[in-house]
Amino acid sequence: MDISTRIINKRFGKDDAYGAIAMPVYSNSAFEFDSAEAMEDAFMGRSGEHTYSRISNPTVTFFEQRVAEASGAKWVTATASGMAAIADTFVVAARAGANIVTGTHLFGNTFSLFMITLRDFGVEARFCDMTNPEEVSAAIDENTCAVFAELITNPHMEVADVEKLAAAAHTKNVPMIVDSTVVPWTVCKTGALGADIEVVSSTKYISGGATGIGGLILDHGTFDWSKSIKLKSLSEKFGQMAFSAKLRNEVFRNLGACMSPQTAAMQCLGLETLDLRYRRASAGASELAVFLQTLQGVKNVNYNGLPDNPYYEISRRQFGENPGAMLTFALRDRAECYAFMNRLQIIRRATNLFDNKSLIIHPLSTIYGPLSDEYKALVEVPDDMMRLSVGLEDVEDLKKDLAQAM
Repeated sequence: MDISTRIINKRFGKDDAYGAIAMPVYSNSAFEFDSAEAMEDAFMGRSGEHTYSRISNPTVTFFEQRVAEASGAKWVTATASGMAAIADTFVVAARAGANIVTGTHLFGNTFSLFMITLRDFGVEARFCDMTNPEEVSAAIDENTCAVFAELITNPHMEVADVEKLAAAAHTKNVPMIVDSTVVPWTVCKTGALGADIEVVSSTKYISGGATGIGGLILDHGTFDWSKSIKLKSLSEKFGQMAFSAKLRNEVFRNLGACMSPQTAAMQCLGLETLDLRYRRASAGASELAVFLQTLQGVKNVNYNGLPDNPYYEISRRQFGENPGAMLTFALRDRAECYAFMNRLQIIRRATNLFDNKSLIIHPLSTIYGPLSDEYKALVEVPDDMMRLSVGLEDVEDLKKDLAQAM
């Protein structure tokens, strides 16, 4: 069956008492048991029954199962946000003295997590050019816990060649972790390209109109964790499930950044229209990227769907004719960007990506605003650049709005 058919027709783990065809929202915290013995079995993970909604919840579990159906992942964990997903992932994978090989061209909070927060726990962010697999390979050593890349960097718009980066990581027995938020699995199976672990902000495409904050950790079961200094002993018991075993049995429970059942229910619905919305938004972005190049005053347009873009061929190979709904463009300077944004009438001045509404933001002054001048220089976000997330409005209306604002 087609992926959309499989997502929509994924059945519940148990029949609903009333025959509901949409997963009910189990908003309760605790679950009752018939006996003390049954309670023990549940808490020890022998029965698979739910005990407490911070650990697992029927609505959230069904969402995780739908994501597994869509992505091909073996094990899925839903979290409170995309940043919670990244944080939990590296609490599992990293240790004091370890390093993460990645680039400086990262989303602002991901950069801050690696550069500042994890550093305080003895984890080094080892930065290199992620468009150069040879440089990535050279940066890996015996203390590297993972290679991390964004599928399309936000907002730099660099497209990761996942197959080559994964090959560089795997040759040195290191897992490949990819933030695949920007392109859904209906178009790109990142796990099939070589990602061992995926992290996703489900707030974006999946939620269906920005209905709630959420995150996902996908384990494809492809890495041999006996090669990991930290997870080697666990792999003797759990094999390729060692990462998810530590995540679900320890880190996820102890840090407590669980997804709410209400969010899971909304995002289950979002999954049903994911492919439809993505293809429309991507087509709109492709058309607007071409249109922006015709407007006097636009210095440059950065979109991986343009034939003259340096990542066009990689993008075509990985995403086909649907290169995504995020683009950036530059005007003369920050003042001109602000004046332009203030004249927009349809496109909203707001953060977030892949809402049904088109959104625009000046990244350096907002997402990267709290960073020091030293760190701003590292991330290399231009001061004359705006990021546009294309929504589902009529593309001709968006063209008119951009033209009148210019």
